[in-house]
Amino acid sequence: MHSAIEGRLAALARPVFGSRALQWLAYLGLCAAYLQGGLVKLTDFPGAIGEMNHFGLAPAPVFAVLVIVLELGASALILVGRLRWLGALALGGFTLLATFIALRFWMLPAGQERFMAANSFFEHLGLAGGFLLVAWLDLQAKEAA
Repeated sequence: MHSAIEGRLAALARPVFGSRALQWLAYLGLCAAYLQGGLVKLTDFPGAIGEMNHFGLAPAPVFAVLVIVLELGASALILVGRLRWLGALALGGFTLLATFIALRFWMLPAGQERFMAANSFFEHLGLAGGFLLVAWLDLQAKEAA
């Protein structure tokens, strides 16, 4: 009985949520912050260098270029669908690394700033998990093809 209801619900949802257009919009949403971040850094390179300096990454100009290339390049791989799994793993790894560099909430005193950093930390873990899922699904689809 339970599986019959699940099957009917899935059949109702599949035409919309199984569409290529919605899948692409989901990828765009997942990559949106990285596209925006890469474009902002590209158009304000001194600001990008300042951000790298803020987090103690040296040489800052090299890290700024690497982050721009990673954010825009990996997002493009995901959106275009070529080596999607690789782009997803790259952004997932980058997100984990950046999260542990920028959102060390456990080092902050109790209060609003710590609360906000902790929320952002765990949201970023969710993003990394989303990228891992994209990579897994892409590799599964390639294996089935």
